[in-house]
Amino acid sequence: MRIVFKTNYMQDIRPWKDTYQLCLYMILLAAVAAAPWWLDDFYLGELTNVLIWAIAGLGLMILTGHTGQVSLGHAAFLAFGCYANVILLEAGVPFLIAFPLAGILTGLVGVTVAIPALRLHGIYLAIFTMALSILMDDVIVLAEPITGGVAGKYLGGVEIFGFLVDRWGTPVQFFWLVLSVAVLVTLGYINLLRAPLGRSFIAVRDSEVSAQAMGVDIARTKMISFALSCAVSGWAGALMGMFSGAFNNETFSVLISIQLLMMIVIGGLGSIHGAFLGAIVIGFLPQFLSISKEYVGALFGGNTVAIPGLEFGIFGMILIAFILFEPMGLYGRWLKIRTWFELFPFYRKDMFKRQKSYLKTERLR
Repeated sequence: MRIVFKTNYMQDIRPWKDTYQLCLYMILLAAVAAAPWWLDDFYLGELTNVLIWAIAGLGLMILTGHTGQVSLGHAAFLAFGCYANVILLEAGVPFLIAFPLAGILTGLVGVTVAIPALRLHGIYLAIFTMALSILMDDVIVLAEPITGGVAGKYLGGVEIFGFLVDRWGTPVQFFWLVLSVAVLVTLGYINLLRAPLGRSFIAVRDSEVSAQAMGVDIARTKMISFALSCAVSGWAGALMGMFSGAFNNETFSVLISIQLLMMIVIGGLGSIHGAFLGAIVIGFLPQFLSISKEYVGALFGGNTVAIPGLEFGIFGMILIAFILFEPMGLYGRWLKIRTWFELFPFYRKDMFKRQKSYLKTERLR
């Protein structure tokens, strides 16, 4: 393992440590881009689903992981982005215009939501956003002339530069579309964290009082965080609609919001890697359970029986285990392993000791 210690302040704001790490990321990107040549259509679809969940996780990570504003209502913004994209496409707007515009409109809705939520913190903000997610279900049903109501809407393929991009008809092209969006969102996120705005997000997350004392505009920072988070979630929702093909008010239920929050907690709050690691867990867990049930049935000579709620039950147990034993998530565990190799034999467990007390200025929030 190569060990690279920072020796100047410029290294702290570079997108990657050195050229070696950049090469590793490029190799990983090349391997993922070449997935259509070493995966069949089924697993290529599963990988596409993971990338879509990763984009949604990046959207929530901006708000919760780096700004510290807990949200249980991002399913509402996924739904808004999905329906906005479809409605614009039905109006004759080209996809290359409709797709970015759907995210921008979702971001504007996020700003509207942020205005009454600026004075809310912790559990109160989570309840407020969860109410939005529940309310969105009724809004979709009541706006039946626009959204299709309970019957929902159907979205087939779209044309991009004369090529058909369809989840079922051309899965390879759709995979490249999702991969391109994921790469662009990730690069934008990396540069956001390097900018003063991204550091303001982290300052607000750690202590609003201390951030305000340093000159950070708390209200403005939260509103921008909501806007960016909702915009990225809107793009993820648009891709989810294209991935599923048909959707209605039940597609983006409040369970999606809870699942999304659990995903970034398991992956690792406050890290871009955590969104992708959590998406891998949430994307491949259903298939792993399905394959495991078939294996157990074949091993013991019995028939596989569908157990209601098995997926969410196992996912909940995984979440509980991470909260109790590894609150920093999968990426936090990797950081500990890497630090152990870098500092051996001087590594100490107290380096990652969980903080057991609050700042006095934040205790009543």
